[in-house]
Amino acid sequence: MEIVKVRNYDEMSEKACDLIVEKVNKLDNPVLGLATGSTPEGMYQQMIDSYQKNKVSFTKTTTFNLDEYVGLAGNNPNSYRFYMNEKLFKHIDLPDNRAFLPTGDSDDLQKECRDYETLMYKAEYIDVQVLGLGLNGHIGFNEPGTAFDSRTHIVDLDETTRKANARFFDSLNDVPERAITMGIETIMESKKILLLVSGEKKAEAVYRLVYGETSEEFPASILQKHENVILIADEGALSKL
Repeated sequence: MEIVKVRNYDEMSEKACDLIVEKVNKLDNPVLGLATGSTPEGMYQQMIDSYQKNKVSFTKTTTFNLDEYVGLAGNNPNSYRFYMNEKLFKHIDLPDNRAFLPTGDSDDLQKECRDYETLMYKAEYIDVQVLGLGLNGHIGFNEPGTAFDSRTHIVDLDETTRKANARFFDSLNDVPERAITMGIETIMESKKILLLVSGEKKAEAVYRLVYGETSEEFPASILQKHENVILIADEGALSKL
């Protein structure tokens, strides 16, 4: 695991964007794995700025998001489809038919999981997967106890995860209790993983990630076994190393 230390959130976002832009410009048909939440927002703004300055084009890029809430349609302001549209997609030249997220309001959620895996297989998997790090070690919505050999699946969200995400909703009661998420094995098939971590509150999780044992009780620990992980973290997040 390569650790890139940066001063703050803004520098983390800039570094991450530079790596993404470099990969998109290098490959003929780049495939990106994207994340939601507050961590990647700065990176997405940097990507928009790079596009507007003609430093990159996304016309041949395909994207797959990690997850989506069960029960929320894509036009729901709390859905991850809506988030991605607002934070990135509508500001760049990525074709609509190349931007994939699980369909959270599908009538057949198990089929949706299988279909999502098939789409990634046909795209020949992800060149760069962006991840955040949950306080409990979750990656995507793979909560503690998730099997390392899991594929895209339905997950019951941990109470700590729902509380962490409640700031995006009117109340905790409005936060969905389930989600569709890429599985851990699916994530591990990415050719490169870009793990973004910011803030002192994540310092303990970073310490466990780097020095802890590999255990399904701390899902991110599996990243120790991936051959191409870049951890970009600021001083606060690295303060316990």
